[in-house]
Amino acid sequence: MLSYRHAFHAGNHADVLKHFVQVQLHEYMNQKDTAYSYIDTHSGAGVYALDSGYASKNAEYETGIAPLWERTDLPKPLADYLDLVKGLNPSGKMRYYPGSPYVADKLMREQDRLRLFELHPADAKILADNFRKVAEHAAAQGIVPTGRGKRVLVERGDGFHALKTLLPPPSRRALVLIDPPYEDKQDYRKVRDAVEDALGRFPTGTYAIWYPVLQRLESRSFSDKLKRLQGKDWLNVSLTVSTPGPDGFGLHTSGMFIVNPPYTLEPILRQVMPYLVEVLGKDEGATFVIESGEPLTGSSAARPSANGAVRIPVGNARRASPLSGTGSLRLPGQAPAGTPGAAGAVGPLGRSPAAKSGRPTMKTSGRPTAPTSGRPTGPKPPRRPT
Repeated sequence: MLSYRHAFHAGNHADVLKHFVQVQLHEYMNQKDTAYSYIDTHSGAGVYALDSGYASKNAEYETGIAPLWERTDLPKPLADYLDLVKGLNPSGKMRYYPGSPYVADKLMREQDRLRLFELHPADAKILADNFRKVAEHAAAQGIVPTGRGKRVLVERGDGFHALKTLLPPPSRRALVLIDPPYEDKQDYRKVRDAVEDALGRFPTGTYAIWYPVLQRLESRSFSDKLKRLQGKDWLNVSLTVSTPGPDGFGLHTSGMFIVNPPYTLEPILRQVMPYLVEVLGKDEGATFVIESGEPLTGSSAARPSANGAVRIPVGNARRASPLSGTGSLRLPGQAPAGTPGAAGAVGPLGRSPAAKSGRPTMKTSGRPTAPTSGRPTGPKPPRRPT
């Protein structure tokens, strides 16, 4: 569908989550000198004006970047993201918000490659014009980057199809961002199929998938389907800023699902997500979820429970956020949920009282899935950048 324009939603809470995670992924990839490719399947326009045009109509940035703008107590990883956004606004006034191509361009190095795809004709033209203006501005200041024509490729086209032609990359290192509009319910299937095919071509790449959490069935079951993709492991994080309304309209929750995530990302999310709930949360329904695990294997089939119902596991989840969601796993020696001082109680804005004392609560947003791989469930040793 070609009716979607991301400018309507620029800078909202979903963008904050998506681009904050994107910053962390680039910083991890930059730890190794070897060049890498960044492939953006749905690039959008690259930069958005917040004080005019589409973005000003619904002012969705007031649910995301606006509450963060004047904060001085941001966790360091979140401050890095905000500094990048403020770099686009040298006057100090919040006027422009960067899309994922701008984020990538600012963080990637000269030897790295950007491959940007956008199917909407108007946004594809704006994206190309924006990068042309960046090059002209640099040239006017006497800065002529070597090989820039090879570094950035902007193309009006189908990003899903582009993955088939670009993977594996020459350097054998790649970060792929996939965030279609999901206006068409077929997008959920297309994303899963595209990542499955990409993993077959390039199993060691890092694939970051943004998704909305809506009332439609395809949306509610999407992350569970992604957990079956045969990468090495996965990480899923979602942010809810308010209780969904009875009419089911509006975007209250969004998530980022990363296949083959860097080992550094989960600890950063555990540090930052409680802060985002605190600052962006609108009511008692505000919360977050962090899950990580290994893909579901063929040996983990649907199993009947004690009452005869069939429960289908959604992944070999190793651990979940200690500060999120509803439902709980009670660790040995802990009091049952509901007991005074128990770790299972959930406080305002999804914060567990146990979080104040640093005690883990092992909470998830639904019934946790027990590990089925037979391997230890503790933290994994650090993995070097690929």
